Amino acid sequence: MNNMNLIPLYPEIFLVIAASAILLIDMFVKDADRNMTYFLSLLALIGCAWLTLDQFHSGVKIFTLHNMFVSDPMANLLKLASYLAVGLTLIYSRQYATDRGMLGGELGGEFYVLALFALVGQMVMISGNNFLVIYLGLELMSLSLYALVALRRNHAVSTEAAMKYFILGALASGFLLYGMSLLYGATGSLDLTEVAHVAASGDVKPLILVCGIVFLVAGLAFKLGAVPFHMWVPDVYQGAPTGVTLLLGGAPKLAAFAICIRLLAQGLWSQAIEWQQMLVVLAVLSMAIGNITAIAQTNLKRMLAYSTIAQMGFMLLGLLSGVVDGQAHNAVTAYSAAMFYSITYVLTTLGTFGVIMLLSRAGFEAETIDDLKGLNQRSPWFALVMGLLMFSLAGIPPLMGFYAKLSVLNAVIDAHQTWLAVTAVIFSLIGAFYYVRVVKVMYFDEATDKSKIEVGADMRVALSINGIAALALGILPGTLMTACVTAITKSLVP
Repeated sequence: MNNMNLIPLYPEIFLVIAASAILLIDMFVKDADRNMTYFLSLLALIGCAWLTLDQFHSGVKIFTLHNMFVSDPMANLLKLASYLAVGLTLIYSRQYATDRGMLGGELGGEFYVLALFALVGQMVMISGNNFLVIYLGLELMSLSLYALVALRRNHAVSTEAAMKYFILGALASGFLLYGMSLLYGATGSLDLTEVAHVAASGDVKPLILVCGIVFLVAGLAFKLGAVPFHMWVPDVYQGAPTGVTLLLGGAPKLAAFAICIRLLAQGLWSQAIEWQQMLVVLAVLSMAIGNITAIAQTNLKRMLAYSTIAQMGFMLLGLLSGVVDGQAHNAVTAYSAAMFYSITYVLTTLGTFGVIMLLSRAGFEAETIDDLKGLNQRSPWFALVMGLLMFSLAGIPPLMGFYAKLSVLNAVIDAHQTWLAVTAVIFSLIGAFYYVRVVKVMYFDEATDKSKIEVGADMRVALSINGIAALALGILPGTLMTACVTAITKSLVP
């Protein structure tokens, strides 16, 4: 280990410098030339991807900064997926943000800069190997997202959503920080590797350790939006501008998955019997309440918020299946399935909200399910893309959502939790109703709005590729699944 080795931090350093430079350049850019900020932001993401791809191909695990920061295949793969998620979000939301005054004027290009700084926080979370580093990354991401939700400060609904998100986010951070402090008190270390060693030795006070785990899991559940810590998700998804909703529901889910792996599967694997029991409750409640409540929603963004809650419950099934009877034989299968599920879910969510922003225009928000009526009559191609994404979320073959669900269910069955697999299938069948309802509205209802859909070339291409990917990764999931298995194997298995 070289504590002065900054090579693993090159992507983070590059992005901080790039985001700061873009902020300065944007000060001198006129509103008519605001596209420069957009293209510079995409170039910054491409630069990060190039640096990270080089590290990913090396396949090595490197610790630096006194063991506080780690660059391993899992971190690099999740970072690459995060760059893609943020890049697609910027492409999808450019016209939407422009039409609503979120770019230019007093606000300038802060939408892009805050999105990049939120990404820096996510990257630090993904590579954090120390309680304080993970927490600093979490707060950098959260503070940027709080500001983004409130970006339309003259819009009452957005301001209310920002206030709810800030208060509940602060509460979640408090839970997480208190849990970390208890674990530090029990183990005497902030380093996850040392925490894992001390916790496995049994030379700790079990009561303090278990209390720390309880608060830690509660804080993580808040960030994932799992029941019963889900209260903020529907209100914030509905109240935030749709472009910001996509920033909330995309890349941050990958960072949240990463810290779950770091804190639970890596730092507290010896205490799996405690936290896996809590995850069982969170997963079942999330799938039940998320899927059942989504059926009653007429607001599309609110429906997708409850869908997110249910999907996160499904992802938790993979996390709770890694350790069986104190043995980690199922860890690679379970955690790689959960990782595959997280990445494919984010890709599907990106496309879904992309279609919503496609249908929105100046003075009109496409927010209700009825706004999708007759989409096939207006644009057969984008109706097909939305249909593929809905079927993927429902887990219908041969789309990638089906393979993601199947891989998680296989991991649950391998962990001898057959009843959980049956429960998950039942709630997935219930959830299929509201996804199929969207397809029915697009194809069988008469269009109430027959205006022409105008879309830029960048968004048309990106959204088309996004929809095709939902089918391609379902038919040929091997490449991504192999990458997930390799990343988990090289990162977590000693």
